[in-house]
Amino acid sequence: MLRQAFRDRLKEAMKARDSRTVSTVRLILAALKERDVAARGQGNPEALSEAEIQRMLQAMVKQRRESIALYEQGNRPDLANQENEEIAVIESFLPRQLDEGEIEAAVKAAIGEVGAATLKDMGKVMAALRERHAGVIDLGRAGAVVKRLLG
Repeated sequence: MLRQAFRDRLKEAMKARDSRTVSTVRLILAALKERDVAARGQGNPEALSEAEIQRMLQAMVKQRRESIALYEQGNRPDLANQENEEIAVIESFLPRQLDEGEIEAAVKAAIGEVGAATLKDMGKVMAALRERHAGVIDLGRAGAVVKRLLG
């Protein structure tokens, strides 16, 4: 499903002469092909699953956010803006992420479910969040909320 969405978006962007979307989707397709080849090299003849593709896209977004911070430190707003545009294209293929309020509600529910009381229980809470909200929760932001609520 995502693979077809990538191909469709690439065609649309090429027709619309949207160079940022074309280049970003090509980067996604190249990374996907690279991971497919690596998986075959490890004895997995199947292509990457949808969940693995989503994790790849999330890693690409995370990498770009780190680059934005560096570009802003280096006083390069043009490059930071380019990275933001790429993030928008990549995130359009991902399910909607939970906002701050939803993350806090999910963390409170997980804390109650696992019976967490101290920071020592953070691993249990994070495992529950990862299991229940895979692909739609930013675990970095969730970790900060867990620390705040348990700390």
